[in-house]
Amino acid sequence: MSEVLGAQHPDAAAADGARRGTAIGSPGPLRPIFSGSYQKLWLLLLFGWLVSYADRTVTGPVVAWMIHDKGGFIGDSAHPAALGGLIGSMFFTGYMLTQYAGGRLGDRFGHREMLVLSLLWAGVLTLVSGLATGLVVFVVARVLTGLGEGVFYSNDRVLVITHTPPRRRTIGLGVAVSGLSIGLTVAIVATPYMIDWGTSAGFGARAWSMPLFLFGTFSLLVGVATWLFFRARGDRPLRLGAPLLRLIGYSVPCAAAITVLYLVSDKAGWTAWETAIGSGVLALVMIGFVVRDLKRTGKAETLLTKDLWLLYIAFIAVMWNLWFFSFWSVEIVAETAHSSLTSAALTAAFNAGAGIIGFPVGGWLADRRVRQGKGRKSLAIICAVAHTLLAVAFGVSLAVGHPSLLLLGLILFTSGLFFNALQPIVHGILGDQVPDADRGAVFGVFNLIAEIGAVASPVVSGVLRDSTGSWAPGVFTAAGIMAVSVPLYALVRERIPGAART
Repeated sequence: MSEVLGAQHPDAAAADGARRGTAIGSPGPLRPIFSGSYQKLWLLLLFGWLVSYADRTVTGPVVAWMIHDKGGFIGDSAHPAALGGLIGSMFFTGYMLTQYAGGRLGDRFGHREMLVLSLLWAGVLTLVSGLATGLVVFVVARVLTGLGEGVFYSNDRVLVITHTPPRRRTIGLGVAVSGLSIGLTVAIVATPYMIDWGTSAGFGARAWSMPLFLFGTFSLLVGVATWLFFRARGDRPLRLGAPLLRLIGYSVPCAAAITVLYLVSDKAGWTAWETAIGSGVLALVMIGFVVRDLKRTGKAETLLTKDLWLLYIAFIAVMWNLWFFSFWSVEIVAETAHSSLTSAALTAAFNAGAGIIGFPVGGWLADRRVRQGKGRKSLAIICAVAHTLLAVAFGVSLAVGHPSLLLLGLILFTSGLFFNALQPIVHGILGDQVPDADRGAVFGVFNLIAEIGAVASPVVSGVLRDSTGSWAPGVFTAAGIMAVSVPLYALVRERIPGAART
């Protein structure tokens, strides 16, 4: 891994010097690596989050359509929910394994370059997913999509923090990541209509591929727009060849390992539980590899502190809840309220859409606290507690039977406000825990560990549904995991950026 990632590239080191006003090995100042408006940067990254999350979220509604119409790769399965959840978990296994690599490659080759590569990669592989003719090919395409999308997160967070004034950093993080909610909402609401369009266009049993073709094309367009944006607002051209080769060199063995896991589990007749454990073992191996690498390079004292471990582990609950509700919310509402897939998608979208408000408001409140010289973790605790209680209420409404769409939509929206506000607050706390030069790596480690929740959540929840006949146990499990994160946030010793207080 060290050979794949390597040390910081001279150009990236020069860029670090440029951001501080002087060049390495040069007596005079350089123009900044990014010279545009930071508000425009937020907007660009918002679109990046939008297409990135639409590409990954589309799998859930597509799986729900296959289950309801008994078509595609899943319709004739004896345990369709478990199989659908397993596909989601395979995607997030890939997504998880490139988190740390993405941050390190960004620190070396440039964060702009990694963002552009991530968007173009995801667009191409989403199109390939739509062309898949069998379950194995579909799984491999989704795994490769996840590997490419995994490098977006850490580089996006670093660009926002680096190029936004400290007093507005957290709202910048919130505005950019609100694209996540827009992408979730678009994918959840639009996918059933896109599938209907595919049916009308003569796709027949392959109507499920239409949303993958459309979202993949949109991702490619946003990737090209991102490349043009950075090319016009930087002091050096974007060089994509070297980081692309490194990313391919890293992704191919990861994709091979995940695919072998899937094929072995299928051949041996493993249950979804056993396959999920296999994904967990891959995650633990990667985490162990990263920890060893950080100790070898002398970064452990910076990136593996007690406070950072608390944040890393606590955020597993966020990823678990995010991908429980994002992956299964359409199916939960359709099954519990006995509604059509379209009505269920519109109701489930209340949860995803709440982030359009929750993300920037959470960032704004956190920045306000920082300007007052106060910590942000109290806000994180409030949001985590509120979401836990509302998730329990959602589970109770499912357990008592036949809840109305209005009640489900109201709970999903309210819980979504607190849940989405929590995320930029934690991102801001995390970014201020380390020096500027280590931010790509810290966000990579952070999401590598947190994505354990995303890997486990879809398949565990699907298995619980198939074994109990109800979605309520999965909801209560998600709420309980979020409750565990509350004391972890309370133990964090937060650092407040001094420049933001003035």
